[in-house]
Amino acid sequence: MAARLGMSVYLQDREQALAKTALALMSECGVTPTPDNFELFYTYASGRNPAMGQVIDAMISARRPFTSDVLEDLRSRCLSSARTTQAIDNASTGVTDTLSAILGKLEAAGRDAGDYGRTLSRASGELGEEQSPAELRKFVDTLIVATRTMEARAASLEKELQHSSQQVNALKSQLDDVRKESLTDALTSVANRKAFDGELVAAIGDARESGETIALLMCDIDHFKRFNDSWGHQTGDQVLRLVATCMSENVKGRDTVARFGGEEFAVILRRTSLDNATKLADQIRAFVQSKKLVKKSTGDVLGTITVSIGVARSCEGDTPASLIQRADACLYRAKRGGRNRVVNEDEPADAQIDAA
Repeated sequence: MAARLGMSVYLQDREQALAKTALALMSECGVTPTPDNFELFYTYASGRNPAMGQVIDAMISARRPFTSDVLEDLRSRCLSSARTTQAIDNASTGVTDTLSAILGKLEAAGRDAGDYGRTLSRASGELGEEQSPAELRKFVDTLIVATRTMEARAASLEKELQHSSQQVNALKSQLDDVRKESLTDALTSVANRKAFDGELVAAIGDARESGETIALLMCDIDHFKRFNDSWGHQTGDQVLRLVATCMSENVKGRDTVARFGGEEFAVILRRTSLDNATKLADQIRAFVQSKKLVKKSTGDVLGTITVSIGVARSCEGDTPASLIQRADACLYRAKRGGRNRVVNEDEPADAQIDAA
């Protein structure tokens, strides 16, 4: 008892020390003490994530600023993967335990069936002998008891197996949720970069087999840093969610909207020509521009959001990197040409320079 109490006090003191260390580090690094940021620095202080520790150590040594994008990237790469790994480990342990329990129950059922079979064999041998009515009645009673016992055990086994089946289904659902979470951007609820990379590989492969083209939109929020600097990161997060929603509302179920990184988004359009992709991109651009950004806490209208979009289509021999590179080059031309516009790879570069 005393040992458990001493361990509890030790753990409590250690948690408090780690919390103080995390808050002190956040203050030294100029990091806003939000719950998400605290979780990041608490994990760093605890030493439980060596990979994240190396990154933060290097940043502190080089005196690099912990911007909102840097912090979000660290949370996405380090904390999300750690949570996913832990959830998978927990589910795997649950599956192993459940399967072990099922095997134990089946082994017991096998032994019960063997006992019942031996009882029937003995009964079969005894039937050949001359027996009195009292002996026959005792014999029948023995068979009835053995049969009822077997029925009860079979019913119990069925109930236990149904319960085990429910546990396995719950664990499967848990793993499905973990997988979905690992492929979703926590802030905007669209696909994250990991999901985008996998989907683009699959889309290019399908296009190569079917002979159809896919199109890729690369989208960047114009003057996003200005919103963050003027109104704070919470408003910046609101902008990101707004743009993600606008993009999701304008695509079909077969298409993929993803947060590519920071304030940049991407859309994979299956079985879509360059012309139709360009029309959709301009539809998204106009839809975003039509929205008014309102500060939730005060109701103040902060202005409108605009986006620039580059559009490229898949070609024979394309890789994900080559397609992204061409769409990104078009995005750069749209930004250089004045922003709030769409540029596709078939438009002459000179035309954009003149338009600027």
